[in-house]
Amino acid sequence: MSARSSKLSRRGFLGGSILFVAGAAVGCSTDPTGGGSSGAKTTLNVWSHAYGEAGTQQALTRYAKAFTKANPDIAVKVTWTPGDYSAKLYATLLTDSAPDVFEIGDFSESFARQGQIAQLDDIYGSAKSDFNPGAREMVTVDGKLYGVKTLDDIMMLYFRKSVLSKAGITPPATFDALADAAKALSSKKTKGLFVGQDGLGDSAILAVFSNGGDLVTTDGKAAFGSAQAAEAVAGLKRLHDDKSLLLGFTTDWWDPAALTQNVVPMQWGGLWSMPAIKTALGDDFGVLPWPAFKSGGKPVVRVGGWSTCVNAKGKHVEAAKKFVQWLWVQQTDLQTDWSQSYGLHIPPRKSVAATASKLTQGPAKETVELAAKYGRNNPSTWNKTVSGLFAAAAAKVVSGQGDAEKLLADAAKRAQSDIDKQRAS
Repeated sequence: MSARSSKLSRRGFLGGSILFVAGAAVGCSTDPTGGGSSGAKTTLNVWSHAYGEAGTQQALTRYAKAFTKANPDIAVKVTWTPGDYSAKLYATLLTDSAPDVFEIGDFSESFARQGQIAQLDDIYGSAKSDFNPGAREMVTVDGKLYGVKTLDDIMMLYFRKSVLSKAGITPPATFDALADAAKALSSKKTKGLFVGQDGLGDSAILAVFSNGGDLVTTDGKAAFGSAQAAEAVAGLKRLHDDKSLLLGFTTDWWDPAALTQNVVPMQWGGLWSMPAIKTALGDDFGVLPWPAFKSGGKPVVRVGGWSTCVNAKGKHVEAAKKFVQWLWVQQTDLQTDWSQSYGLHIPPRKSVAATASKLTQGPAKETVELAAKYGRNNPSTWNKTVSGLFAAAAAKVVSGQGDAEKLLADAAKRAQSDIDKQRAS
């Protein structure tokens, strides 16, 4: 359920694993739901992107009905939005049809700075300290909370135990070891590693983090133009030169098919795919962080996920806040259902995560521990423009189309103007 949903999302991409094709309309909406909705004084329009896991739309509708049963004066219309969710949302927010409540993937602080989303500190109450620090940090702007994280999506490296063992390969703990393993496991017919259809995926971001670098600093400075970042991104070229990467697979990295169909023995993927992987492979898989680039670096696990926000410019702000508080702060049983029943995710509430039975053993437990130790979020200024400039430069680097330092420095310089605009109050 991550945020790579700007094209075809996983829970409609991930970001973000099933593909939905956008229709002519924005999306399909339920009728206002719940007991007593016919007498409701207020109807909230709640937007969701089209999650790929079976049962998600029905679950959100069920939650909406339960809310209205508890609050008969407020009906809820759930708008299920397939296709390019982000583009549709951004366009609709400029109109009178803007939703009262909506979810976003990797949180963007520009929403808060532009007055588009409401401050939500008051709805957290005593539960605030129960949300893990990363979940709070992701939706915080200038010390104030502007969203509620609904789930943590963890991304890490999957590997086939039997395949690596047969080849005499130890699960890689350094980038050099990862590159060596990918090469050793490749042949004319097979490849050793899948990071994405384009051969890049998250790997450039991971490279920067794994070498101790940053994408954007906390004070809003584009940092991926540093020599430190360039060194790590340039290192990825080795995987391409060795022809170790699976390219152009039928689905992207967020879908586990390349691993489960024995196309590759190592794949970057998400925790949400673990139930499907376990069904296909049994216990013949393990999980790893993206390894440290070199001595002094640090392994990386990506943490993404979705957050719910309230439209500060909507007509029903207080009712919208009441709905968000009821569902994502108060209803811990529904939060558990949302995180465990449709794929697999980590609840942002520490107390809820502690009772999530599917996260207490095996690779799932290892993933939770890896996220706590090595988890990194994308910065809140990492929007489509900034991330696109970085990705375009990284793609040129790994394909040998220029000097890494120059390409990334130029991209960072151009990204800085957009970051400055985002941070302008």
